[in-house]
Amino acid sequence: MTTHNPELETIARQLVAPGKGILAADESSGTIKKRFDSIALDSTEENRRAYRDLLFTTPGVDQYLSGVILYDETLRQQASDRRPFAQVLAQQGILPGIKVDAGAKELAAAAGEKITEGLDGLRERCAEYRKLGARFTKWRAVIDIDVENGVPSDLAIDANAHALARYAAIAIEQDLVPIVEPEVLMDGGHSIETCFSVTERTLRSVFAELARQRVPLEAILLKPNMVIPGKKHATQASPQQVAEATVGCFRRTVPAAVPGIVFLSGGQSEEEATANLDAMNRLGALPWQLSFSYGRALQASALAVWKGKAANLAAAQRAFQHRAQLTSAARDGRYEAKMEKIAV
Repeated sequence: MTTHNPELETIARQLVAPGKGILAADESSGTIKKRFDSIALDSTEENRRAYRDLLFTTPGVDQYLSGVILYDETLRQQASDRRPFAQVLAQQGILPGIKVDAGAKELAAAAGEKITEGLDGLRERCAEYRKLGARFTKWRAVIDIDVENGVPSDLAIDANAHALARYAAIAIEQDLVPIVEPEVLMDGGHSIETCFSVTERTLRSVFAELARQRVPLEAILLKPNMVIPGKKHATQASPQQVAEATVGCFRRTVPAAVPGIVFLSGGQSEEEATANLDAMNRLGALPWQLSFSYGRALQASALAVWKGKAANLAAAQRAFQHRAQLTSAARDGRYEAKMEKIAV
């Protein structure tokens, strides 16, 4: 096994501690603009800073969050009280993390498929991010499904798996826990069976490449999609069906050495992402912790309440705290739909 800092295993386990999960606040400039467009707010640097300040300073959120993934701009910003955001989080016992990929681009020789870029200069960026306070990293690969056109191809799956493994090896070298995120998208009209098959193919390739790059699995976390039908499929799955398909797929593909799986929400609503995670955690003992690394599924209500207005700050923080509390309950299999109706 490759020699690595044993502290990384401790951090990986801390990120999937009981009752806690990760807030993905690493939206790129383009993505956060779309979020702000939904509330008719300009995506200025100050508005982005104010929004992240709202989330990170929410009272009591440290009970539910183990870590927060930041964007490059955010890691360099300060809260209203002049403390760097990394310090704001660390002082609450929340680990700061950082998105390190450069986004998905067209994959040559594979029309319509994507490859995530950003390996050039990654070692130097990771070293800088660690000095700025980051303790873990994230790299997202995008795998689309288009059954009629034979997508995804083995080329796209294997190229992205190779990049994920190279990234993970560099992060480990720089004393940062890598979150490995191969996302099979839920866009389209494919069935849950097709999602199962593509997710299985993807994860087999990812873990084969991680082995080739000598990445110690005890020091990483996996951030996958749930096994779920495409948004346009005529028949949507119940939380129980999603749970059984997802866990069944992972039992085939994810080694027990991985400390935890932190799901992405992938376009699900807050309620869907919470109910599906809860159903998985009710299935009984599993080799890995099942937690969350949600973006929209933690933030949507808070953003809608805030609307960019200082007068709405406290109400938005209550909405965020409430959502984090419900997701925390789901992470331990304690969520009930009636909890949604509790006033915030």
